[in-house]
Amino acid sequence: MLFGIAIACFYYIYTRLNGAALREGMTLIEYMLVVFAAVNWIPWLLMMTGYCLFYFSIDTLIITRALNWFIKDIKYTDILPIRASAYIISMFNEQIGKGAMAFYLNRRDQVPGWEVTSLMLFIMFCEIFYLLVWATIGFSIGGQDLPEVFGLVQYIAIGGALFFILWVFFFRGPLFQNNRIRNLEIFHAFRLAKLKHYGAFFLLRSPLLIAAVFVYSTALGFFGVQVSSMTLLPLLPVIFFAATVPTPMRAAAITSWIILFPENEGEMAAFGFLQHNFFILFNAVIGLMFLPRANKELFGNKSN
Repeated sequence: MLFGIAIACFYYIYTRLNGAALREGMTLIEYMLVVFAAVNWIPWLLMMTGYCLFYFSIDTLIITRALNWFIKDIKYTDILPIRASAYIISMFNEQIGKGAMAFYLNRRDQVPGWEVTSLMLFIMFCEIFYLLVWATIGFSIGGQDLPEVFGLVQYIAIGGALFFILWVFFFRGPLFQNNRIRNLEIFHAFRLAKLKHYGAFFLLRSPLLIAAVFVYSTALGFFGVQVSSMTLLPLLPVIFFAATVPTPMRAAAITSWIILFPENEGEMAAFGFLQHNFFILFNAVIGLMFLPRANKELFGNKSN
């Protein structure tokens, strides 16, 4: 399934870029060299470095707070090597990266595996609804300027809100206290989670989306495409959903940029490829910096 999605994405990207190159009377390689030559590289690199470091700090804070809510108190500085090291594995699959964090916490802090797995499920659940909320906010602000298909956001939001209410009521309400599914160990975090925890997650993570809107709109300018922050606000959550699809080189996310901005195929392909892959590669470099400490804590590795 995922292999088929990747092939479809790469085929679509190739056909769009090749068509754009032919219209300019160039080969595909010549066309893309012109696109890359026009990029304002230094400001882009500086901005993306700052954004990645900011993301790392907030992402680690969220995991720390969730651990403190549902499992045990662990210091922020002790979570840094866990989160950073997991970025290396997340290059291939974000969810496997979360599994690596579960293994780390289980081995180093003796946290039961089922509790950590439950915590990671809670985080993934909240991430989906966090993106849905921001997509809805963005649609309510600038929905009139979006492709017609984005009108589905409002209906998905209503369905999502109903599902969320039923989900919370199932795990926190008085009617299902003896339900076997509710009491499975893997749902430990959901049984403890109150509305304030879901709200706190949204508030803690929202600075990342707000920062991303300004970073991505500015970065697009460095690639020669002018897009306002308000235009990107409803689009980025959708593109970030696509980025979670484990396709090579984030092909699904790159394809999304080309579909949403068809008049700038070359620029959007270059932007999507560099923006998403720089992000995961830079995070992996952060992970490599913390890897010696992580190895030492996990395996007693004394090497430098």
